[in-house]
Amino acid sequence: MEFKLNCLLKGENSQAGSGSDARCRLEEESLSILPDFGEALYFSIRDITSVSASDYRVRINLTSGETLVLSELGYKYEDFLRILFKIRNEMIIKDMLMQESVKKSGVEAEYTRTDESKDIRESGECRARLYETALVIIPSRSEILRIPYCYISGMRKEGYSLELDTAYDGSISLSRMGREFDPFCRALSDIINELSLKAQKMIKELLPEADPLSVRKVSGFMREGLAARRSDIDSVCPGLWSGMENRVKELENGQEYEYLSRLGRKDKICIGMKRGLMGDLTGEYLWFLIPIYSVEPGRPGNIVAMESVSQESRGSATYFFRLTGRKEYPGFSATDSLDAVADEFITKINRCMLAVNFRREPIYLPRERLNEPGYLRYRVAVSAIPELRELRELFVGRVIHRSPGQWKEDADQLMRFNAEAGEDSLKWSK
Repeated sequence: MEFKLNCLLKGENSQAGSGSDARCRLEEESLSILPDFGEALYFSIRDITSVSASDYRVRINLTSGETLVLSELGYKYEDFLRILFKIRNEMIIKDMLMQESVKKSGVEAEYTRTDESKDIRESGECRARLYETALVIIPSRSEILRIPYCYISGMRKEGYSLELDTAYDGSISLSRMGREFDPFCRALSDIINELSLKAQKMIKELLPEADPLSVRKVSGFMREGLAARRSDIDSVCPGLWSGMENRVKELENGQEYEYLSRLGRKDKICIGMKRGLMGDLTGEYLWFLIPIYSVEPGRPGNIVAMESVSQESRGSATYFFRLTGRKEYPGFSATDSLDAVADEFITKINRCMLAVNFRREPIYLPRERLNEPGYLRYRVAVSAIPELRELRELFVGRVIHRSPGQWKEDADQLMRFNAEAGEDSLKWSK
């Protein structure tokens, strides 16, 4: 679609189209400016880092550091915003949820998002979609909300509104769905139930002797993508963790997990279950967060390893994240202080990994490679997902599984590097 407007491009070296009357052309993956007198401007939707609107002006920030200011849209102002956000949100969804199938789409609704104090944070018209691992709300005037199913702690109908309680983001209400209300509620309930069944099935396969009640309770801690603390599992069923751990050591990458767990804080290790990025083609796998730290000089520390195990060889890698600042770490003199840091860190890493749907590639790719044609989609994700930026900042390096001997040598080298490196920004690479 095309819109008549006034265009101003702000930037140190940008004069073209400055303050001129123009037409703006919106297409599926691009935004073009055609001034009445001046040079045409072309921008990929992936060049947009953020969009804001007020006083009938639209401000579009670009990866170049420039800002595109569009005004004088007249009565088409609302239409322009709606279409621009729709195009950009679809691009973000495509880049964030690659290869994840849609279970329920096309549901027009109104949403209200409230915080823990029940104060309204935002509201408006939206479209609601159900993917394999998350509910996605696509507002007409702001960026998308992605809510992993494991964070939905409560769900209920109140009249013709669907009320959702979440673990970290307050509550969300969806209403005005018309005839789609009951089918949408049923589809959401079915997806969450299926994920719960998969978790229970995997736990039972790992430990066949576990009783049904213990399996159900533990599966609540291990909902799709959620890591369960060893202390939580032991509180439900003492001995279950040890049984699961023994079974894990027999699986692919089990030797590597055993080595890391010997170095790590055993009571702080967490286990989770995750569905592969290609759904049924990749199945489910177990993943672990293993914090490694100590106040004893010379011991490996200040690091959290993320390891995954499965019944199939996947050519995977172990990912290592920095627990705290490298200059700050030597200042800890008590293990209790590091325990508190580790608890908070594990919760943060879990949330961050869920936000990127456990994609590893955008975490470890160097910044310069994000400009390559094959990785432009990750550049959008980095700008749109603060949790991804945090993961990239905390990431130390990865060790690929080629052979047990090679893996151990590289893992030891990475941990030595992390202990000796001075600046937090330094990354390990082989």
